[in-house]
Amino acid sequence: MHNRGWRSVYCVTKRDAFRGTAPINLTDRLHQVLRWATGSVEIFFSQNNALFASRRMKFLQRVAYFNVGMYPFTSIFLLVYCVLPAVSLFSGQFIVQSLSITFLIFLLAITVTLCLLALLEIKWSGITLHEWWRNEQFWVIGGTSAHPAAVLQGLLKVIAGVDISFTLTSKPAADENDDAFAELYVVKWSFLMVPPITIVMINAIAIAVAVARTMYSEFPQWSKLLGGVFFSFWVLCHLYPFAKGLMGRRGKVPTIVFVWSGLISIVISLLWVYISPPAGVRKDYMNFQFP
Repeated sequence: MHNRGWRSVYCVTKRDAFRGTAPINLTDRLHQVLRWATGSVEIFFSQNNALFASRRMKFLQRVAYFNVGMYPFTSIFLLVYCVLPAVSLFSGQFIVQSLSITFLIFLLAITVTLCLLALLEIKWSGITLHEWWRNEQFWVIGGTSAHPAAVLQGLLKVIAGVDISFTLTSKPAADENDDAFAELYVVKWSFLMVPPITIVMINAIAIAVAVARTMYSEFPQWSKLLGGVFFSFWVLCHLYPFAKGLMGRRGKVPTIVFVWSGLISIVISLLWVYISPPAGVRKDYMNFQFP
């Protein structure tokens, strides 16, 4: 319609114009985001791409429609950003090799701009800060799971002609005597869970490896460690709702799961330090031999 020159008006009614049901558990929610992102990728590779629109479409409309079709591709950079802190901790090299005044000014300008955009979103949408933070967290969850899968499906459809089957999202209606949030705790395995789980495990193990390396180093650099751990911790904070939703109902997770997770992380971190010790490591530690 905009491409043909029609004008539109954003209208908000006092009463809800439309209402419907929505998935509330993690798996169905990810599949829903996957369908949305797949549709955006298909539009990007179709004749309805905003780049090929007519002159009747305004510049800001082109930007908006281009963003709708382009946003799934940003997941590639998001995956790199989520893995890069762990790689930094594993290698012992900080993400930024040298800090200059120009870099710090550039970083400060970007940070302030993002904060102002966040405040503008909160004021414009009328939501709370907690709700905005939940939205940011799920953007990372969807960006590391559903969006890369949508890009892959779109490329397979365009290049190889492989059409992915459409999966309906289950939206069961609870009875009056049932728990209205019973579906919230249902965990159904999906291939979309593999990338976020991998990112969580890599960053958690990287933090353990970096802490162990610093503790056993002859000249520990705690400031360098805190700088690298901060970025990995920031990634884990965004993926915390995913890990929490993966566990299901509260109190149903066996304690042995937490015990084994901690033991595996400790064993892997110690093996990494033993196989790839840092420079200037203590001699008595390196002379240790397994029985």
